[in-house]
Amino acid sequence: MGGNLVHGFSFESPMMFLSAALILDALLGEPEWLWRRLPHPAVLLGRLVGFLDQRLNGGAWRRAKGIFALFILIAVSAAAGFAITALPWSPLPEILAAAILLAQRSLADHVTNVATGLDESVGCGRAAVAHIVGRDTAKMDEPAIARAAIESGAENFSDGVVAPAFWFAIAGLPGMLIYKAINTADSMIGYRAEKYEEFGWAAAKLDDLVNLPASRLSAVLISLSAFSFAPLKAAIRDAGLHRSPNAGWPEAAMAASIDVALAGPRVYHGRPTDDPFVYAEGRTNISATDVRAAVNTLWRAWGALLVIALGFVAL
Repeated sequence: MGGNLVHGFSFESPMMFLSAALILDALLGEPEWLWRRLPHPAVLLGRLVGFLDQRLNGGAWRRAKGIFALFILIAVSAAAGFAITALPWSPLPEILAAAILLAQRSLADHVTNVATGLDESVGCGRAAVAHIVGRDTAKMDEPAIARAAIESGAENFSDGVVAPAFWFAIAGLPGMLIYKAINTADSMIGYRAEKYEEFGWAAAKLDDLVNLPASRLSAVLISLSAFSFAPLKAAIRDAGLHRSPNAGWPEAAMAASIDVALAGPRVYHGRPTDDPFVYAEGRTNISATDVRAAVNTLWRAWGALLVIALGFVAL
């Protein structure tokens, strides 16, 4: 046992693997040279979802077929996770795979790109934010662009960083891969459209469920990063105003952390919405400076997550 412990730290702890993966992702992000040569795991998952959609999404019993497709996706992801953990030189393959499935560095870079674009022009800001949001961007002014970028950063911190880390802590790499599979399925077939109303029902419902703990934890982490209970209080008060059962938690916490109003009206496919703001008392004249403040908050919240992971290692 002594060879595996140094002053209380276990180097064979799953939380140590997670800590190493968090650090590796933060340092390296998404190396483009690698993904130009190899398909990213998210791409492979997307291809599987697309294949299942093409083969099963038709005729009668679409909801049952969607449940069956999700079962296949989960089974394949779990098998892949167990196979990676059984590879030689473990835990290195497990740590590398977990780092690939985390998205802190790429998230921070994409949100920062919006601020950089806004520094040049509103048009450049629109082009940058169009890469990370699904709403219409053609008529956005600077505050709308900045608001969209901050919202995307907060929501994807929960979905792309905290949730994968949480499920790794609960169920190791298989759990993390299963989460990513569910999340990918939701993004591809879980939205409201006639084609996916039934087939994507299971993916959408299960994605809401598996993201529930991480969304709340994200609000806690953002609050810790601000050294204040105010972001968490705002999340508890306003999260229910959001159209998503989960996204409102990190978004409201982020809004209170940097004193801006988030969510609110936006345009999807040419149709305006009348969504309420979360943290409505915050500023609405949002700019590139606020986008950078949000990125700094995301890094501090990531630091809080790393400290918590390392704390479990020492237990």
